[in-house]
Amino acid sequence: MAEETPLDKFKAALTGASRAIGREPEVEVAWSADAPSEAGKNFRVPLPGRGLPPEQVAEARGFADSFALKLRHHNAGLHAMGAPPEPVARACYDAIEMVRYEALGSNNFSGIRENLDSALEVRTASDPITRAQNESEVPVQGALALLLREKLTGQAVPDAAAPAVNMLRDWIEEEAGDSFDDLGELLNDQKAFQKLSLNILENLDLTHPSDKPDDADGSEDEDEEGQEEDQQDEDEAEGEGDPNTAEMAGEMSEGDEEGDGESEMSSDDEMAEGEPGDEGEEGMMPVRPDRPNTDFPMDLDYKAFTDKFDEEIAANDLCDAEELDRLRAYLDSQLTGLQGIVTRLANRLQRRLMAQQNRSWDFDQDDGIIDAARLSRVVVAPGTALAYKVERDIDFKDTVVTLLIDNSGSMRGRPISIAAISADIMARTLERCGVKTEILGFTTRAWKGGQSREAWLADGKPQTPGRLNDLRHIIYKKADEPWRRARRNLGLMMREGLLKENIDGEALLWAHNRMMGRQEDRRILMVISDGAPVDDSTLSVNTAGYLEGHLRKVIDWIEKVSPVQLVAIGIGHDVTRYYRRAVTIMDVEQLGGTIIEQLAELFEDEKK
Repeated sequence: MAEETPLDKFKAALTGASRAIGREPEVEVAWSADAPSEAGKNFRVPLPGRGLPPEQVAEARGFADSFALKLRHHNAGLHAMGAPPEPVARACYDAIEMVRYEALGSNNFSGIRENLDSALEVRTASDPITRAQNESEVPVQGALALLLREKLTGQAVPDAAAPAVNMLRDWIEEEAGDSFDDLGELLNDQKAFQKLSLNILENLDLTHPSDKPDDADGSEDEDEEGQEEDQQDEDEAEGEGDPNTAEMAGEMSEGDEEGDGESEMSSDDEMAEGEPGDEGEEGMMPVRPDRPNTDFPMDLDYKAFTDKFDEEIAANDLCDAEELDRLRAYLDSQLTGLQGIVTRLANRLQRRLMAQQNRSWDFDQDDGIIDAARLSRVVVAPGTALAYKVERDIDFKDTVVTLLIDNSGSMRGRPISIAAISADIMARTLERCGVKTEILGFTTRAWKGGQSREAWLADGKPQTPGRLNDLRHIIYKKADEPWRRARRNLGLMMREGLLKENIDGEALLWAHNRMMGRQEDRRILMVISDGAPVDDSTLSVNTAGYLEGHLRKVIDWIEKVSPVQLVAIGIGHDVTRYYRRAVTIMDVEQLGGTIIEQLAELFEDEKK
């Protein structure tokens, strides 16, 4: 066996430290030349050079420490519950929360503090705050976060950002008053911290009380919030001390895991296994009230020049049966070598979903079915009481899942293969579990316009015409259609010339409205995409960000108002800037840690 290099040893040490700091033994650290990111227990951090330059080592440690602290101290459900709707306020709200959980690490461990400083330098170097020339150009979220970090940790604002932060310092400090100092007392209480943070944002006139969630929402989660506060108190007690390095912090946490940490992991394991009968009914309830389609806002500031050339078409109508068979065979060839992975993923997801549908029992009953564990006692003493069990009803809500797949040209090659394989795996598995699945795709009929653009030219090129291309919405599999009948349709994604441009906002509405016409109690919409909407014809004659702005408004409405649960999967690109709940995968081998995990979590009890 080849001897481990210093770089290999560093990788192993960093992964171990991340697992210990995050109190999660399943954390996986991958290395990337792209921007660092995290998706649940999967971290992507910069890879240092073979010589392990100290500044690059500290940078990798910093991002890994930040992700691990978030995993340990951040409750995503609680955070989302209080999020303000305004884009700038939401950005500030997110940045303030990041300062909170990073401050918990910085204040307790000097090694983590130094690592986080290195990561902050990297983030700051590419931040627009370093290029601001006047107050209007200073990103409020950046200035607010750096000022709060200064108050909570005593660390000065980075030199590169100091001039811009000072432009807003007086205004922020005047409006915040003594709230910054009060926040320092609430680091271990996320709920109280975010409440005070929202008050600061109100004082800065970035959000308004009427836009925040009703107090009733919070009362529904009172038990979970109590558990969160208890857990934070435990973390605070265990965080005392001042190790000099992140590795020392990891060693301390690993030692704790044998004691207190064991109870934390046991509760996580119970949730992952989906214990039959454990709050099954409540966990299957939709997370938002079921409101009619008429509630959709009409002030989206978006239009199409014409929709008479748009197309909604079944996949088998775009291609003859012989070619579909050939394309499906090609897709199957992409699965060669992945059959073992596919089988394991399907079995894993099926176990987690079926666990919630399994029967459960009430024991020690006076009548019912004889409890096998008490059988010997019944034989010896037939009059024994409480020797029976009764089956408990489990209310597993009828569910429909829609997979909406980006069929744009930028998905050509490996990304579209991953998307098709992903859809194939999930459709098969969900069908086994009794969950209906619909698979849809979206693209345009032409490049750079089409008949819509020709009509616009013939009409004299009116200003701001709106969307200026012909939509093509493809139905690969209907929800009520068995997978075996629709499986070959997925091969159409491999067809040359199909993938063109993408107008995501209208596709999202189309898929959403199809779901709203169904009777299932629970509706889940999964978007598989590789980034922002792009249509050259539309963007060339409308305001900048026209399609992106519409997409953000549609997503915001679905996430906050619609009963449909929305989750996005980025193929090679981070889509978290659009979707609140999103993950990123780079290859099909990552499905186990990303797509399957996300889908399973949507079916399990979400502790929010």
